[in-house]
Amino acid sequence: MYAAVVESIAEVSPWLPWCSEGYSISETESFIELCITAWAQQAHFPLAIFDARTGQYLGGTGVNHIERTNRIGCIGYWVRTSATGRGVAPRAVRLVARFAFESLQLSRLEIFARPENAPSRRVAEKAGAKFEAIARNRVVQHGRAYDAALYSLIPGDLA
Repeated sequence: MYAAVVESIAEVSPWLPWCSEGYSISETESFIELCITAWAQQAHFPLAIFDARTGQYLGGTGVNHIERTNRIGCIGYWVRTSATGRGVAPRAVRLVARFAFESLQLSRLEIFARPENAPSRRVAEKAGAKFEAIARNRVVQHGRAYDAALYSLIPGDLA
């Protein structure tokens, strides 16, 4: 994971503040510990993306911001720079969505990306998510609120 993050800082850091110059192996270790805890507490469900043939770490995805009363959650994703453009992220989104609908019994998933983040928006669209709106001040990155393109997936979108 550490090597994937370091490789991808230039492309990922504008959108995901944790991915920044100075990212350290100890941050990777801390993140893995947080993932284990999150799964144990059923709070959110981070997942790694691996190449099925080589075992190489390609990135991450997962279900977070779960609101069980309304059966909704969010999907996030990132893919290392050397693995982009191969359909990795849309396939991962569809797989994690299936997990969320079938195992977590969620009925709606949201994906949001800053409007200018064209690669992330393409992933959402290729995964079958439907564009709904530009939500004002939807995401805070680098200490500032930004608008976000909001996409949704419901179980029928995976058919």
